[in-house]
Amino acid sequence: MILNLTKNIRIGEGVILSDIIGKAKGLMFCNRVENPLIFAFGKETYINLHMVFVFCAIDVILLDSNKTVVETRESLKPFHFFSSRKKARYVIEAEEGTIRKTGTEKGDKIKF
Repeated sequence: MILNLTKNIRIGEGVILSDIIGKAKGLMFCNRVENPLIFAFGKETYINLHMVFVFCAIDVILLDSNKTVVETRESLKPFHFFSSRKKARYVIEAEEGTIRKTGTEKGDKIKF
């Protein structure tokens, strides 16, 4: 379960990916996001995402080591790329509209 503690709202059920194969595949070949994916990295780093072979738009939430939102990106489209401006330790890839629906924003505290 992924919760926005600041807004006291559920973001969704989460699947944590920390292995190389899981991170590499991510949402490739998916037409929709059934459950948000949580990418866990060993340390905070700049994040580069690709939407190659992802067939639906998604929302992206980047968290630091304390699980505080440091950056968001709404409606990342298929076959586009994203490079973060802030370092993050966790990345949540969720269904398009999740950020708007939950009111998630920079500074919010997330729990999973």
